[in-house]
Amino acid sequence: MTLATPSVTSDAALTPAMEDALRRVDEIADTTHAGWKVPGVAYGVVLGNRLIHSRGLGTLRVGEDAPPTAQSVFRIASMTKSFTAATVLSLRDEGRLRLDDPIVEHVPEMAGVRLPTLDSPQITIRHLLTMSAGLPTDDPWGDRQQGLDIDAFRAFLSHGLSFVWAPGTRFEYSNTGYGILGRLITNVTGREYRDVVRERMLLPLGMTSTAYDAAAFDDDPDRVARGYLWRNDRYHDEPSDPYGALASMGGIFSTVEDLATWVSGFIDAVPARDDPDTTHPLRRATRREMQQPMVQTDFWISQRSADAEVDVDVMGYGFGLFVVDNARFGRIVSHSGGYPGFGSNMRWHQASGLGVIALTNHRYGPATPLARDLLMALLAADAAPTRHVHAESRTEAARTAIERLLASWDDELASGLFAMNVELDEPVIDRKTTVQLIRERHGALRRDPRERDESRTPFHLAWWLVGERGGRVKVEILLSPEAQPKIQTFAVTSVPDPSEGLQRAAATIVAAMTPPEGRPVAIDWPAALSVGETVDVGLAVRAMRATEARFGPISLGPVTAGDGTTRATWRLLSSRGQCDLGLDYDAANDCITALSITPVRLESPDIE
Repeated sequence: MTLATPSVTSDAALTPAMEDALRRVDEIADTTHAGWKVPGVAYGVVLGNRLIHSRGLGTLRVGEDAPPTAQSVFRIASMTKSFTAATVLSLRDEGRLRLDDPIVEHVPEMAGVRLPTLDSPQITIRHLLTMSAGLPTDDPWGDRQQGLDIDAFRAFLSHGLSFVWAPGTRFEYSNTGYGILGRLITNVTGREYRDVVRERMLLPLGMTSTAYDAAAFDDDPDRVARGYLWRNDRYHDEPSDPYGALASMGGIFSTVEDLATWVSGFIDAVPARDDPDTTHPLRRATRREMQQPMVQTDFWISQRSADAEVDVDVMGYGFGLFVVDNARFGRIVSHSGGYPGFGSNMRWHQASGLGVIALTNHRYGPATPLARDLLMALLAADAAPTRHVHAESRTEAARTAIERLLASWDDELASGLFAMNVELDEPVIDRKTTVQLIRERHGALRRDPRERDESRTPFHLAWWLVGERGGRVKVEILLSPEAQPKIQTFAVTSVPDPSEGLQRAAATIVAAMTPPEGRPVAIDWPAALSVGETVDVGLAVRAMRATEARFGPISLGPVTAGDGTTRATWRLLSSRGQCDLGLDYDAANDCITALSITPVRLESPDIE
């Protein structure tokens, strides 16, 4: 059972867009490293199951000509937690433990631990995996316990623990908790923790350059990075703790190449499918489970400038992995590692299959912001194919039937097509009348080739039709959970073509946001376009500037809403995303009475 180690793909195998994106990645890495006091950094880009790009900057050892490569060995610190979690879950999958077992059943050393309150629940394995056991944050104290003697750790646990929360109530980052999970693995298997991880994960995956002790690489010491600290204007060696009781929270040494294999395994787990599940020691379903947010940890709101779009991240913790839902790009999974002498990060984007690994040899080296910037640059470049949710065959069959109804209503077809709630929500006779009015307004309908189908789930589908007499129609259906699914939601929206005045106003505004090529951007309100007293021109101009900064260059796309006379909404098209331009129009006075530009929040396209 072996997943082949990803090899670096030759440039000839990459698309021009990806080659451009990788050049941008290298520029960011060069600029970032030049501003650091960090001896060396190795980084790599993963696409699906391939390491498509890797590079090293600086040196593995100060004073030596030792440039990092994808085969250079760094301590990855807390990235180790994903290996520990995966090993625990492999034992769960074999039926040797349950996640809701009280930890004391498997780690009797904790029998004397006094819980924080009388009504506290017992600490479970799940609590420890999700860092919700109530233990206090122990960075940086925990980093100095890495080599703690195992007997000393047993004594530490038997003397009790401190708590800041009742178990199961909230997230609190805990190295100690993952140290306890190491004891769990040893106690359940009767084998030393590191041997279990090696046999269950590392060897089956061919990760031969991953180990729990620098001495494992004594046969090739030139590729091992030495850890440093910059202090008093010079680098100082950082001592490296040996393998110990808390190795399960941060003890692994690895390489960009090996970690590409590890990251690829998580990327490969999405989407769920019927393919044989034989290429990884951990089931695909379990690898997906690790990437689900089990507890919320935080949320972030950021803005690069006053006129730029606000970026929102909602962060959770799964099993040994952080999970971020980003408002722009969807789900990103990651874990960092910080340790005396080293800093690391791995992260991947489920929808595109893109991942980044960054390793540094400096105390708490800033690998996380580097990896974040590299991945965001790749995603913004839209260089990788995106895996979208697609309607399944029964949903497609329902679409075909609905298009038959739109062309010529058939009562018998409708009666067998709709779920029982449809008549209760809106009488079918009224729906039939609406369809007749749409047919009279738009004429014969055909699918709009400019629009991609939208599906939030395989049972959901929304699509656009264009009429032979003009205008567009949006249709949306959702199937029921019955064994023989029927349509439970049937929505039809008629969007007439905008009037000449509305269309001219929209085109004028978009032209003001897209100056001629080669000329500097100088966005202002177009003098030819009148506004009513309800329009704040200054606010409108700021919205236009922010839109150009975030999405430019843009073009005017199809109309998506409105009555065609007093108001309309258009989709603004861009390679960097989508937004909607909405206008209210006073035809009598030929002026705009309201304007809005709203970024479109696309559903996270995280499965195919």
